Amino acid sequence: MKSMKHLTIKLLVLSLICSCIAGGFFLFISRIEARASIKPPALPEDTAFLSKRSANVLTPEEEHWKTCVEIVKFLQRGYFKDVKIDDPFSSKVFERYLNDLDSMHLYFLASDIKAFEPFRFELDQALEKGDLQPAYIIFNRYQHRVIGRLEYLLKLLNSTSASMDFSVNESIEIEREKAPWPVDEKMLDEIWRKRLKNDVLNLRLAGKSKDKIFSTLRKRYENQLTRVKQRNSEDVFRSYINAYTQSYDPHTQYLSPQLTENFNIAMRLSLEGIGAVLQSSDEYVKIVRLIEAGPAYKSGQLKPGDRIIGVGQNGDGEMTDVIGWRLDDVVDLIRGPKETVVRLEIIPVDSVDDHQTKTVKITRNTVKLEDQAVKKKIVTMERNSGGSYRIGVIDIPTFYIDFDAYQSGNKDFRSTTKDVRRILEEFRNEHVDGVIVDLRDNGGGALEEAKQLTGLFVESGPIVQVRDDRGRVRALYDPDPALVYEGPLVVIINRISASASEIFAGAIQDYRRGIVVGTRTFGKGTVQTMERLNRGQLKLTHGMFYRVSGESTQNRGVLPDIEFPSLYDQKKIGESALPEALPWASISSVSYRPHADLGNRIQRLRDLHEVRIKNDIGFAYLTTAVEQLEEARRQTHLSLQEKIRVSEREKAEHLRLELTNMRRSAEGLTPLKSTSELEAETEEEEEKLPDPKKEETFDPILVESEKILLDYIAISSESVAVK
Repeated sequence: MKSMKHLTIKLLVLSLICSCIAGGFFLFISRIEARASIKPPALPEDTAFLSKRSANVLTPEEEHWKTCVEIVKFLQRGYFKDVKIDDPFSSKVFERYLNDLDSMHLYFLASDIKAFEPFRFELDQALEKGDLQPAYIIFNRYQHRVIGRLEYLLKLLNSTSASMDFSVNESIEIEREKAPWPVDEKMLDEIWRKRLKNDVLNLRLAGKSKDKIFSTLRKRYENQLTRVKQRNSEDVFRSYINAYTQSYDPHTQYLSPQLTENFNIAMRLSLEGIGAVLQSSDEYVKIVRLIEAGPAYKSGQLKPGDRIIGVGQNGDGEMTDVIGWRLDDVVDLIRGPKETVVRLEIIPVDSVDDHQTKTVKITRNTVKLEDQAVKKKIVTMERNSGGSYRIGVIDIPTFYIDFDAYQSGNKDFRSTTKDVRRILEEFRNEHVDGVIVDLRDNGGGALEEAKQLTGLFVESGPIVQVRDDRGRVRALYDPDPALVYEGPLVVIINRISASASEIFAGAIQDYRRGIVVGTRTFGKGTVQTMERLNRGQLKLTHGMFYRVSGESTQNRGVLPDIEFPSLYDQKKIGESALPEALPWASISSVSYRPHADLGNRIQRLRDLHEVRIKNDIGFAYLTTAVEQLEEARRQTHLSLQEKIRVSEREKAEHLRLELTNMRRSAEGLTPLKSTSELEAETEEEEEKLPDPKKEETFDPILVESEKILLDYIAISSESVAVK
């Protein structure tokens, strides 16, 4: 159920596409200058080469300046606290926008930043007028710089393909956030020369031939160049307006029409389409997997690995060629109302060459996104003292509710609470002895669902307090006095557990209703509403929630009763690591009645846990992994000398072998004897297509949580016997 996703962070970066025509840019600038006092900065002499670039100049659409004015008004009258929009705030937006575009200082020159300086204290006034000229001037310069860097890499790749000296003792800086802006092209060229050398060295160490290395990198850079040139005006607007909104706080955000639709899909766990998970792969959009029971799955015409090269709508009309398109644009073409037909031209995964294509017709329908739905399993555990126990595990990936169905009065609407209630009733019939609620990596969702879900485990009473933008505090209550489950309970949390997850975990902890284990949570204690805009939506922070004890989870998060090792870097992940995060605060507690006094029991559980993990191979694995990660995080430079990198790689491979064998030992598997066996096993695993039904057996955090729950059951039984 819970896979190794809890041991790694996977980030998905979507490429951005489409372009605008340069001709209308200067007409737009003239209109803007007629109503704004900002004058565009002159290009410094060292950027004269930019005029030779083939990239189109991106300009704002009329809807963008209207949406900008609308967002500014919403924030001025509805934000959680008063924010003074002045020169310091303008400077903050300016810095954030530059950082969002070029956080590693790899593209802009110091002369670019100097040229942008006239904008620093003018953005507040420009935003109020809907003047987006500064944003587009900065972005177009950035766009040119990125294209220039990729073209430089391709040129350098061609000129250095014959030789590259890896015996020279030099290194590359891993993180450049605090590095000064490069002073000239020569300095920037040197930075990118080293980046190319590092890319070549990585492939060289992976055993690739010289020809394969340079052909691979050439294709990589050309694909990146294509995607960069496909950026559109909406991309610029979204980037800039979010630099503005997130200068208030990290969670106030503009959602474009497309992102609004994706948000609604995530909340209702359903969409109308074909039911296929897609990803960009070079110039193609590839099918990663098919959602079970979805139209594509039922048709039997598509397979994971198929590449989509054309999309057509109803009938036998023209097919749109989508090679080189951005992922989200292809998705938009494929989605559509149920009972309509979409035609896909594909290169089958088993085709001999790219010329063997076929066309399939699929009738769209409602697709249930079960990957994010609540799941359950029952684990049978044996105690040393004898006796068999049945543990029910509930995995909650997110707090969802089908808002549209709920608001329309449809009693069959989907929600987290309804699904968990059903599972708890099934657990009762299956005679489970205890329940684990797993909230790892649950980033939150609907606030109402957090309240309703908590009500399944506690009697009627306050669940959370909310302080609004006017300073008014109200408590949100569980209206149902009935308990769906009142037995032993453990809640698992980690650093990614946020928002609604923290409300639930904090309430369970305050009511002393169960034992909270894991690591400190994210620390998101703010409340957002969705405001409809003329174009898209604004997610607006309008309050802060507090636990019934009066403490906020903001910035600090929920601390577990029993703490586990964390693979997440709390200095870089979490609310406290985000710019402009609101500070921790507290208010008066609200009257509530704790379920029990767990003080002594928690200490006993901690003691039993500490003794047990001293000889637990799973926790030894976690501890070792954390130590290795901490060592890697301390590294600031990477050597470009091959013999040093070979030595470092050998050390890393042996450490990985050690970790792998610790995991295999915990799973009862035979240890691998060498790094070559490890490499062979890794390649074999990578070639396999992902199986969404497969359950990972190695999850030391879940296993230890199950043992803690057994201890809790035993201690609770002792307490009952004494009474």
